[in-house]
Amino acid sequence: LFSASCLNKKVNCKFICDFHSSAGRKSCPLCPEEKFKACYSHKLRRHLQNLHWKVYVEFEGQRMCICHLPCRNLKPITNIVFCVNSFKAPGRHVAHYHCVVCSVTIARKTDMISHLKRHVNKGETEASYSGNSDAYEIMKELGTNVQLLPNHTTPQKSDTYFNRKMKTNRQLVFCSLAVLAEERNPLECLDAFGATGIMGLQWAKHLRNAVKVTITDISDTCVKMIKENCELNHIRAEGGSRVPRGPDGTSSEAKGVSIATVEVAKMDANVIMHLRPFDYIHLDPYGTAVNYLDAAFRNIRNLGIISVTSTDTGSLYSKSPNVTLRHYGCHIVRTEYYKELAARMVVATVARAAARCNKGIEVLLAVALEHFVLVVVRVLRGPTQADESAKKLRKLVHCQWCEERVFLKQGNMVDVSPPDTLPCNCHGSLPGKTAVQLGPLWCGPLFNTGFLRRMLSAAVQHSMDDIQPLVKTLICESECTTLKSLVHGPSALTNQVECGVVIKTLQSGEESGPADQSGKRKTGEESGNVVKKLKSDASLEHPSFYYSIHRHSIKGMNMPKLNKFLQYLTEAGFRVSRTHFDPTGVRTDATLEQFKSVLTKYSVPTYTNATATQTSVSMQKTVVPVKVQINEKCNNS
Repeated sequence: LFSASCLNKKVNCKFICDFHSSAGRKSCPLCPEEKFKACYSHKLRRHLQNLHWKVYVEFEGQRMCICHLPCRNLKPITNIVFCVNSFKAPGRHVAHYHCVVCSVTIARKTDMISHLKRHVNKGETEASYSGNSDAYEIMKELGTNVQLLPNHTTPQKSDTYFNRKMKTNRQLVFCSLAVLAEERNPLECLDAFGATGIMGLQWAKHLRNAVKVTITDISDTCVKMIKENCELNHIRAEGGSRVPRGPDGTSSEAKGVSIATVEVAKMDANVIMHLRPFDYIHLDPYGTAVNYLDAAFRNIRNLGIISVTSTDTGSLYSKSPNVTLRHYGCHIVRTEYYKELAARMVVATVARAAARCNKGIEVLLAVALEHFVLVVVRVLRGPTQADESAKKLRKLVHCQWCEERVFLKQGNMVDVSPPDTLPCNCHGSLPGKTAVQLGPLWCGPLFNTGFLRRMLSAAVQHSMDDIQPLVKTLICESECTTLKSLVHGPSALTNQVECGVVIKTLQSGEESGPADQSGKRKTGEESGNVVKKLKSDASLEHPSFYYSIHRHSIKGMNMPKLNKFLQYLTEAGFRVSRTHFDPTGVRTDATLEQFKSVLTKYSVPTYTNATATQTSVSMQKTVVPVKVQINEKCNNS
């Protein structure tokens, strides 16, 4: 109460000593003696609560109470007297607050709040805890300890930014790296934006010798914090003079307790990706990652993986269309399937960046949640692969009335009337222009079933219970099925073919030869068979986009439960599954008209005829006696 409110430490310390030592009269530590005389403790406590504590300002867990001490004076008042020289009267004392960051005094509470907001926007909050080691917070996630500064939740200008809501993102990235570590060993992986270093430390601590982790950041504060977190987790940090120390203060390297080694470098992400090749690169800047895609594809190894996390939800979710056009080169509008639209837009941007380096991509995973979009792609070298990826970038025709959508066919011929390609007839029955072209977007699949199954195995192995339901939903969504048995059934124990590479999954692979286990590309006749198999499986890809059952419900009708409706669509002969993009969404290969017909068939009216008849009869019984009573009263009067 006292240390955060006023800087007059002599008065505060003297008051605290008197408060605990004597039971007599005490003076207020925040008011001058001439304003508030010494009184007993119960009166003093009431005075502090009603005057000082009632109007406090809270900031970063500290409460600044109002102070009435002579710390701040107004300018002297100049009085002018006729025929007498002017003189200056002493200024009066003003109640004020002391800023815990810069120690400035501010009179009004609203001005103090605005002043603190400016400190937060500039990232100037370190003065409140400088030199105080107790202000560090130790946070544990996935068995990895990191110490956080009190301003770790501040936005972009904070040096050591840490977001607790990104735990799902970090676990998904970890599982994708664990899957790649099973294919080749050891891996050179890069966490390009370290911040606190939590992600790279998790890789090194759990995967040990299977990975060679490099953590980079451009900020000196972040690099220092990463090295301290390495020491906290008994991980040896290369690139610095600090040596990890054990719990008793001795050198952990001398005792042989260093469980892993991490390279920590102060370097720009674009520079290190241009200088060195990597097998796995994770990009997670604050906002969009389009500025780093060219450098990421410059030196990524063949069949390596790049994961991109985008947190600029304003431009991804159609809130800032001008920023979307500037960063991603796409035109989008707000739709019911806006999250999948954002994921396909990010994948399209990644594919264009890969094609500029004569590389193609295969999308392994694309997740769009409330505050981030995560895209994981496998890199395929060669101009042929780049051309195949570029062919999957197409325009999307979207009806703004019924929200039906369809990708335009590949080709250079100009279509005179693009709305005619839509299955709906809104453009013919409604006046004006009803359709709009969006994109270009990625029209290929967003998931790889074999990769997701191996991610689920990695999540189970490392006890990641939080993301297992999400990964199971992604597996069913990738196969466009509602059968949960396919996640752990016999089909999950077969070899998966990814980009011409036969990779064992879960417990399979005992019968395959060393050429299959090495993960190398097949050549000759076997490679041709793989390409034929991929082309034959193209028709089994999950359908693009989804329909919201609430968006297309019929007015005055009670729609069936979502699980029942999925069963009805399956019985009608359509492929159907739920989607992680929307809890009320249904991914299906049916058109919107077919979707609505099934929904209408199994919907029931809100009020049936019998219920309506009973309701009208009961209303008549209650209304008629009232009219009779009113008529009788009128006759009597």
